[in-house]
Amino acid sequence: MRAKIDINEVETSTKIRAKYLRAIENEEWSLLPGDVYVKSFLRTYGDYLGVDSRQLIDDYKRRYERPSDHELRPITPLGARDRERQSRGPRGPLIPPWALIGVVLVAVVVALYLVGANKGGGGSTSSTTTQVTTTRHHPGRARHRAATTAPPKSAPTTVRLQLVPTGPGPVYVCLIDGAGKKLIPGEIFNVGQTIPAKTSSKLLLTLGNASVKMKVNGTTVSVPSTGKPVGFELLPSSHTMLPAGKQPQCT
Repeated sequence: MRAKIDINEVETSTKIRAKYLRAIENEEWSLLPGDVYVKSFLRTYGDYLGVDSRQLIDDYKRRYERPSDHELRPITPLGARDRERQSRGPRGPLIPPWALIGVVLVAVVVALYLVGANKGGGGSTSSTTTQVTTTRHHPGRARHRAATTAPPKSAPTTVRLQLVPTGPGPVYVCLIDGAGKKLIPGEIFNVGQTIPAKTSSKLLLTLGNASVKMKVNGTTVSVPSTGKPVGFELLPSSHTMLPAGKQPQCT
């Protein structure tokens, strides 16, 4: 009010609806879409007004949030068996010496058999000649045989995420890579806005709701509509949903 800024001007600049701005001013938090949106709206609104947005969010957490169960869980010491297991490290499978000796003996017998078979007569030479002749007179068949024995494609080493807002309301996006770098630091996107595609060896994602279309390495992934924020861990070859306590936080 001192800056003589109209609420509609704030709505246009911050992309936050006027009814949500009035709810923030009146501390009517139940009128906002959710806790994740409250923090994002506070930060955006505070930055626009030149107010310390971090102090606003800290005050909100102190006055209205309760510590979660996982923050209150006591740290229990490792038992004696756990300490012994950690000191020994991972144990691999043990191969008995007699098994190694048996493998060597089998290899020697097979080698001797192959040498004797090659010296036995012209049968192998004849078959070799027939095979060369067949390949020479049927090049198409030879190419087909080579194609069928081509090595398989290597598994992907990175994961690419594409998001498109679908509505009806805005969607909150928080995206962090495996090193903890914020690729999309808790932003809100409306229908028609472009969400930049991101690629990394590992991605951790939090969505405010299901108003978005998601593709992982070109494959569409369904986002469940739960009424609460949804989290994903995205890897090059798989993706899994994250519980609320493990979802990345950008605030």
